[in-house]
Amino acid sequence: MTEHVALVSGASQGLGHALARALTQQGWRVVLDGRNATRLAAVRAELPSAIVVAGDVTDPAHRATLAGMVAGLGSLDLYVANASELGPSPLPPLAKMPIDAFRAVYETNVVAPLALLQLVLPLLRASGGTVVAVSSDAAVEAYPGWGGYGSSKAALDQLTAVLAVEEPGVRWYAVDPGDMRTEMHQRAFPGEDISDRPLPETVVPAFLRLLAERPSSGRYRAADLPATAS
Repeated sequence: MTEHVALVSGASQGLGHALARALTQQGWRVVLDGRNATRLAAVRAELPSAIVVAGDVTDPAHRATLAGMVAGLGSLDLYVANASELGPSPLPPLAKMPIDAFRAVYETNVVAPLALLQLVLPLLRASGGTVVAVSSDAAVEAYPGWGGYGSSKAALDQLTAVLAVEEPGVRWYAVDPGDMRTEMHQRAFPGEDISDRPLPETVVPAFLRLLAERPSSGRYRAADLPATAS
């Protein structure tokens, strides 16, 4: 049986870590990255079969290293564009958002996913693989303070939709996981108790169902895909 290979960005914590764990448990070989080398080392200790590369997806050299690691495995079945940048905390209104910070959000959330995708797309074409872009309800709803992050996720959604038309041999999903109890979400609500939000592990079954059933390319909400894939 051919081993499935996945590339997951932003896998040192939160949803990326939870997805990497679940994929590994299903027998996937995973290539992971993250900006926090210490946390990524802990993930590597937990998932010994994982290939981990510490670095920032906005760095072209880091992206080239990731693509090289994947190429060395000879195939790629899944790319999860999960690495994200929230922007300043507390979240500022757009009228006061520093442009350098706005630009940094787009570099991480829009430019980097496309740049890395361009490097690994030949392997995804060859496998008839899947791309999952982690989106947000802020991409479609207008929340005060979320203009930078939300508009970047809207742009990522549109990139995913256009790529689905341009590259029909690959499945393309923009997935809104919903609110989660993550460090990034806590930064969005500094000083507030977010313990009522579900842990990232609770939405992983929705992602696994997408991978198992492979419906038409499009935008999906994890809340609408609750069943665990078999």
